[in-house]
Amino acid sequence: MVEQELSSWQRYAEENGMRELADQALASLHSKKFHCQGGSIYSLYKGVPTREFVRLIVALQTISDYLDNLCDRAGFTDEGAFRQLHLAITDALDPATPLNQYYINYPFKDDGGYLTKLVNTCRDEILKLPAYHLVKTELLRQAVLYSELQTYKHLDLAIREKKMLDWINCHLPKYQGIRPWEFAAATGSTLGMFMLCAAAYNPKLTQNQADQISCAYFPWINGLHILLDYFIDGDEDRLSGDLNFVAYYPSHQETLDRLTYFSKEARRRIALLPEPAFGLTVVNGLLAMYLSDPKTDAPAERAIRDSLLDSAGLYPRFMYRLCRLLRKKSIL
Repeated sequence: MVEQELSSWQRYAEENGMRELADQALASLHSKKFHCQGGSIYSLYKGVPTREFVRLIVALQTISDYLDNLCDRAGFTDEGAFRQLHLAITDALDPATPLNQYYINYPFKDDGGYLTKLVNTCRDEILKLPAYHLVKTELLRQAVLYSELQTYKHLDLAIREKKMLDWINCHLPKYQGIRPWEFAAATGSTLGMFMLCAAAYNPKLTQNQADQISCAYFPWINGLHILLDYFIDGDEDRLSGDLNFVAYYPSHQETLDRLTYFSKEARRRIALLPEPAFGLTVVNGLLAMYLSDPKTDAPAERAIRDSLLDSAGLYPRFMYRLCRLLRKKSIL
């Protein structure tokens, strides 16, 4: 289903808009499709109509990936332009609001309606969620934080870190025990948004259940997701000079301690959720998928990987071995 949706968006990008924007759309669809494939697990949540939810996941994640390319690959670092582009994320999740002009401050403007079509696809699916009113505030909060992170992290190196820290420190007092770059990591995941939308398919969802889901995902599951992503990309990011939140840990032991902490907190919060087995599958899957990457075979990374798996238990280690096998067969 994901492949079908991506193919549809690929055809649209190929046939519409100026070459500069079409190229970035096609590049994001090709190189980042695994984000949509991973997110599609949420279409299997209890009570969710799978095909319709795959359509929402692919559209929302494709907006995210496309905007990431526009901010990262155009040789352009304007905060106002990046902020305006990312209004597409909140517009996609709030059908009641008028659409914004996303490219007004960007050097290229004619995408043939690609971004607006993605936004409207999300809005159409959001309107089908019977309990959306219970998750809307938190969903938009996470979407705003995600958009702010993407705006700041793509700024010029000379100002990026200070801008990010000023932004982080405005929010950090609400999250005891979380370090600045861990908060930033938690804002960078779309998993919490997917989960809140999936939960809103349940007409009997309560506000308490919605709040428990929010607390489990932000910052814990979201944070674990992005910290693992940065963990496996550490060497690449050092060589390219890219921002890496795990690089702020002063030692390998500190990296292990904090990743273990996030993993354990995520599991503890999951136990309180309406469908704990589903949440546990997500966390185990994150560990298995990321830690099975060959980039964790270097000695220091391998030691952290093995300790994380040991602390997680037998089933995550089984999933890890399965992922290793699938990677060897080029299925993953």
